[in-house]
Amino acid sequence: MKRSHSKYSAKDDLVWLILRPWIFIPRVLYILLTFIFLFLRILFQGNSKNKNVQKNLSKYLFDVITDLGPCFIKLGQALSTRPDLVRQDWLTELTNLQDNLPAFNHNIALKIIEEELGASANELFDEFPDSPIASASLGQVYKAKVNNNYLAVKVQRPNLYFLIRRDVVILRFLGTFLSPLLPLNIGVGIGEIIDEFGKALFDEIDYQKEAENALRFANLFKENPNIFIPNLERKFSSRRIITTSWIDGVKLRDRGLLEENNLIPSSFIKTCVISGLQQLFEFGYFHADPHPGNMFALKGGNADCGNLAYVDFGMMDTITNSDRLTLIKAIVHIINEEYYLLAEDFQKLGFLTKEQDLQKLVGPLKEVLGGSLGAEVGNFNLKNVTDKFSKLMYSYPFRVPSRFALIIRAVVSQEGLALRLDPEFKILKIAYPYIAKKLLTDNSEEILDILIEVVFDKKGQIQVEKVESLLNILFKDSKNINSDLIPVANAGLKLFVSKEGSEVRKNLLLSLIKDEKLEFTDAKKLLALFRDTFSPLNIAKSAVQNIISIV
Repeated sequence: MKRSHSKYSAKDDLVWLILRPWIFIPRVLYILLTFIFLFLRILFQGNSKNKNVQKNLSKYLFDVITDLGPCFIKLGQALSTRPDLVRQDWLTELTNLQDNLPAFNHNIALKIIEEELGASANELFDEFPDSPIASASLGQVYKAKVNNNYLAVKVQRPNLYFLIRRDVVILRFLGTFLSPLLPLNIGVGIGEIIDEFGKALFDEIDYQKEAENALRFANLFKENPNIFIPNLERKFSSRRIITTSWIDGVKLRDRGLLEENNLIPSSFIKTCVISGLQQLFEFGYFHADPHPGNMFALKGGNADCGNLAYVDFGMMDTITNSDRLTLIKAIVHIINEEYYLLAEDFQKLGFLTKEQDLQKLVGPLKEVLGGSLGAEVGNFNLKNVTDKFSKLMYSYPFRVPSRFALIIRAVVSQEGLALRLDPEFKILKIAYPYIAKKLLTDNSEEILDILIEVVFDKKGQIQVEKVESLLNILFKDSKNINSDLIPVANAGLKLFVSKEGSEVRKNLLLSLIKDEKLEFTDAKKLLALFRDTFSPLNIAKSAVQNIISIV
């Protein structure tokens, strides 16, 4: 199979399948009947209190998804990360979709290795096991040994290109046909979202591309001591084989497993979420499949930030610079409860049409997102927002741009993973301070423009309450003060005296002039705010804590 043939094309692949009705028709009927039987069984047994009934039902659900093949397993993996969507007894079974699927024939795997690498496994490796250590949706992993070093050798499942090509076409066909009958309002049509899913899957089965992704991802995190990316072994890698250094870690499956290994769950949640935010808001390049089978907790680190290893870089995606900055603005507008500006952000991102009257959305957006920094922050998570937004999207002309399909999948999966480790986890408690710190310490021109929008209104006057809101978000947690106070103070001073800070200095001077007179009221409030936040006592305390943490 040539690499050039493994690209996704909705039109070409549909024609290919329609010209093969002996494949197309039986498969469509099989999928429909399978889901009808599954729906009926869940309808009649889903609310049963009998543990054996639920155990059998969860096993049936696992078997159905496994039997339907790689495309459906990928969808099931997304469900397996959501303890807030799926019953715990079902979730335990669905977790097996991540890396505990039935393995394919070992002899076939050996044949693929020989075809791809030009020699048998026994010739290539000092030790090669008789069975895989893990088996996932697209391949299975062997723990081999070369020169006293253990390696992870991932071998692709046979006939994968045909299976994915066939089922993505059918998923798109059924999704497009059935979407008018479903209580959904995603605007652009489910077909375009399935196209994004299809493109990602076709990229994922090209292990040469995955190798390139792994190298790029490792380079982005090379300065981060808490993130580890396994080394690529090019000699033992090809289009259907990828080999990396072996990871000795604990999978982020559940809290108890981490605690058994004397690891602190909350430390890995923070590393996981912060690294996810960096991928989205700094690098513009992110791991789109962050389920527990692809992330390992490592020894080392500390109680605040644990050491985390990522594996499996087949499903990656990028976000444009424009979208990245607009998302940062959107979060700032949520923080400041500026719902009209938030509606403008949604419009720019493509969630709303250009013709939409944004003023009509101010009230509904406030209803969905209002209070996220106040009393309701304790109940705030993506599931709550998603539930509210689903109603909002059905009533108003919101649409989900297809380019956001993998971003949403990655963010929702990551929050689900965090909820598995800590049911009380709230993503905003990490996301808001991260954005606040980025605005206050990143002196790049693009971020500086956003900061100026926050600090000064359209008339050039200081918005003291918004600066105070940013500082409160960053420093209201005493743990953050120790690590963030000095960096923020340093960044602020450097910005003010630097060439890049000329716009800030100019706006600050103009804000002192009101009705052609000097007015120092707002400036005094801002000075008092900075004096209280960056007092000598706080700075000294921060310095001492930083020294202690280093020692």
